[in-house]
Amino acid sequence: MSSILKSLKMFSDPTRLRILMLVAEESLSVAELQEILGMGQSRISTQLSQLKTEGLVSDERSGKNNMYSSTVDEELMVVARSAAREVPEIQNDLASLRHLLRKRRDSARAYFDELAGRFGKDYVPGRSWKALAEALIKVLNYRVVADLGAGEGTLAQLLAQRAEKVIAVDLSPKMVEFGQSLARKNGLANLEYRLGDIEDPPIADKSLDLAVLSQALHHAEHPQRAIDAAFRILKPGGRLIVLDLIAHHFEEARELYADRWLGFSESALAAMLEKSGFSQVETIVADREPAPPHFQTLLGIGERP
Repeated sequence: MSSILKSLKMFSDPTRLRILMLVAEESLSVAELQEILGMGQSRISTQLSQLKTEGLVSDERSGKNNMYSSTVDEELMVVARSAAREVPEIQNDLASLRHLLRKRRDSARAYFDELAGRFGKDYVPGRSWKALAEALIKVLNYRVVADLGAGEGTLAQLLAQRAEKVIAVDLSPKMVEFGQSLARKNGLANLEYRLGDIEDPPIADKSLDLAVLSQALHHAEHPQRAIDAAFRILKPGGRLIVLDLIAHHFEEARELYADRWLGFSESALAAMLEKSGFSQVETIVADREPAPPHFQTLLGIGERP
């Protein structure tokens, strides 16, 4: 049996407690803990080693990975869970864990990732991502759509070909002026540009069928607020689509592109969507750029219940 005093010392460290709460729910590898916690391998391995020394976790080999599980007895776990209530990050950790477990269960995911990776590598006349995207936009059937952080409004103009009404929101007066003039020029009377912040868009509550944050979230000062706002303005059954960058280390992006955040991990985006109240949350790496710095595009989807 673990020493109670030594166990209490282990519980006093927030990082160890976060790890313990996760492996108490599911056996996890170091790589999976990295994905959920957003920490380096050495830091997590060190904490796991300490927990294992005190008999609070065990590990078992599974393929190439060691899978870690909690071995804390029920009485000590009651204490650990009480302490965990004082660590605010744990709720997000558990949301990220749920997302990771959904990924595990998706047996088709690996196949489709491989399929997407092959698309475009072999030349086929007339086949391209652009043509495919244009075709899919043509069959969209949403009545009221918002392009949040629309920029010059390329996506908004494409959506306006099918939607009954499209609202494009951007923080830049020049972008709004340019986009509106372009919409008039192209005869898109159903496309309206509005000046506003994606964290508090000038759109009525529960008025949208679809909201899109396309490469806009990493510019937000508070990304969670932007997703909360999208939830607010969607009707029940409405969907949010997020296209953004996977977390990266290209620091120059802050200066070159005025990026506030260096992308987001799949689990972080899923956790934010769930925290806002979205259901049927899905994420996937939708694209990988071949040229340095090899940006990857993250696609996230959620539905307002």
